[in-house]
Amino acid sequence: MACLEVFKEEKIKEGEDQECTLDGTVDWHGRPAIRAKSGQWAAGIIILLNQGLATLAFFGVGVNLVLFLTRVLQQSNADAANNVSKWTGTVYIFSLVGAFLSDSYWGRYKTCAIFQVIFVIGLVILSLASYLFLNRPKGCGDELTPCGSHSSMAVSLFYLSIYLIALGNGGYQPNIATFGADQFDEDDPREGYSKVAFFSYFYLALNLGSLFSNTILGYFEDEGMWALGFWVSAGSAIAALVLFLGGTARYRHFKPSGNPLSRFCQVIVAAIKKNGVEMPPDGEEELYNLDTKDSSMNGSRQILHTDGFKFLDRAAFISSRDVDDQKRGCGNPWRLCPITQVEEVKCILRLLPIWLCTIIYSVVFTQMASIVALFIFLYRRVLDPLVKQSTGLKGLTELQRMGVGLVIAIVAMVSAGLVECYRLRYARKDCTHCEGSSSLSIFWQAPQYALIGASEVFMYVGQLEFFNAQTPDGLKSFGSALCMTSIWLGNYVSSLLVTMVMKISTEDHMPGWIPGNLNRGHLDWFYFLLAALTAIDLSVYVACARWYRCIKLEGKCEEIHDQEESFIRV
Repeated sequence: MACLEVFKEEKIKEGEDQECTLDGTVDWHGRPAIRAKSGQWAAGIIILLNQGLATLAFFGVGVNLVLFLTRVLQQSNADAANNVSKWTGTVYIFSLVGAFLSDSYWGRYKTCAIFQVIFVIGLVILSLASYLFLNRPKGCGDELTPCGSHSSMAVSLFYLSIYLIALGNGGYQPNIATFGADQFDEDDPREGYSKVAFFSYFYLALNLGSLFSNTILGYFEDEGMWALGFWVSAGSAIAALVLFLGGTARYRHFKPSGNPLSRFCQVIVAAIKKNGVEMPPDGEEELYNLDTKDSSMNGSRQILHTDGFKFLDRAAFISSRDVDDQKRGCGNPWRLCPITQVEEVKCILRLLPIWLCTIIYSVVFTQMASIVALFIFLYRRVLDPLVKQSTGLKGLTELQRMGVGLVIAIVAMVSAGLVECYRLRYARKDCTHCEGSSSLSIFWQAPQYALIGASEVFMYVGQLEFFNAQTPDGLKSFGSALCMTSIWLGNYVSSLLVTMVMKISTEDHMPGWIPGNLNRGHLDWFYFLLAALTAIDLSVYVACARWYRCIKLEGKCEEIHDQEESFIRV
């Protein structure tokens, strides 16, 4: 009897070890992923370390690029700033390219690997170009020693390298966050909780990598040791790539779903073609639905029908002509689309208003890596458990956290404005060479920096989770790319806003709100303007959050209903 019991226990354990994931992920060989042998934190930690090292490498170049252009390539401040703006914009444009290739054809693992190789190549070329051609005479590029002239070949090599870096990092960045989230089965309660935690730790890894670059590498580069700084970045990127490839056997994968642009266009065209078709009042049963394995969205979970955007339902309505086409075996995807494909389009249309609201937030966003690391720890270990205990709920939803981030951003800008008002009282306005100097202690600025750091944790971590959770399986990387592009567009809106404010405020020979000598301006008014714009953005955001209805995946109806109720209460 004892032997029989042991045999049964071993069989049960063996069955548990062979349990497959519920979300449709597969292993490296394309077979259903075994839960105990794939993904989870064993894979997640590898991806977090990869992200930290890759971020260190990227910011090791980006954080001091303006200084390199002015000190080493002898460009003016205006030209250098313009070139860096173009380069930064290119990074975010390439993020959309990487997301498209990942979701459509390559899958996230292959896309991350290919773009990291490009990233490494760019950093190695930059390091070699700096060491052999640009950083001449040796030690030039600090505050005191100017560099000599450079050949057109050396300059061309420099621009080739930094745009390879932009291509590599841009294509990699939106996919690595999503690929890390893929390692946790959201249909399993325990792994679902780990998936939420992963985004916080992912953002922590990003900020720690940035912190090291801004401090240690920034110091060496500021002292003229540019080649050393770039070689450290290249070494960090190589280590990140080796680490990423080393975890290959452990990763879980979602299969690419085909070109999302054609799927989107098919729904719009099919709905327009059936504009004259009269649909029954309750015609959900007459909507076309395909088995997941038979659909073009390979491996993706089905999305259930939702109300809203009723016009698009026409694309899935089965007309008499569609029945005849099906009998002849010549179905036309530009006339009849499965309901999952229609709901995919609806999901994107619902996400866009929320995404637009995040752009204004990016105008007031400032990178504060150390503060962010502290607040991520406080949120994960103190605030989130406290909210769960006091409310009995699962904690704040992604939409609620993003709203809290906007509220804190308003308080931060008001705080900055009040401190600037107070600083101006102690300003040395009589000293023409003392630009922006004041006898007020710099520690008065600590509260606004802390508030912005806390705001960033609520907004950007919540944003990462929200766009990952609310985009269809075939568009997860696109959701992460939306986060990146909101930051990029926020930078452009910020530049446009500063230009407009200076143009209006400098009329009639006035110094303007933001002059070279801040003691003669009104930077406080600019902070209050940002607070007002963010307050307006918050009002629009709350309206959009109340209107929003989350994605409904097959088999998750009850959970989705609970989420919708919490979204409405945002």
